[in-house]
Amino acid sequence: MTYISWFNEHALKHKTIVDKLLKNGLSKEAIVDYFDFDNMVKEEKDFCLLYQDNKKCHDMDSLNCYLCACPHFRFNDTGRVEGSKIKFSHCSIDSKYGSFFENDNKLHQDCTKCEIPHKKSYILKHFDYDFKKIMKDCSSF
Repeated sequence: MTYISWFNEHALKHKTIVDKLLKNGLSKEAIVDYFDFDNMVKEEKDFCLLYQDNKKCHDMDSLNCYLCACPHFRFNDTGRVEGSKIKFSHCSIDSKYGSFFENDNKLHQDCTKCEIPHKKSYILKHFDYDFKKIMKDCSSF
């Protein structure tokens, strides 16, 4: 699966859930609370493949999945040559918790140790009902 196809599929899943919650009259804060990992794994099993195994993508106590992807993540499905390697993604703020994983000279951003977009305070600060608006710069790499 390409980054852009995942991004578009995920945005649609996100929109479907948010629209349902808005229709039920939930506030912005209640919608963010709904996206708490412990709730999502019970209520929205198809939102994430990891939910099937009750597994978190980040090792943190209070994981919020509203921003499953990070607004600082940048990707390009064709990649960009950097020396002898091809880079397909990176962190725009060069988080000290980020790193790269390499496979066949292909570099991909590894965000598993970064918790920035999964904290409720960060989500509320950057909140929009539309996932794509929050993530608008991700494909600008």
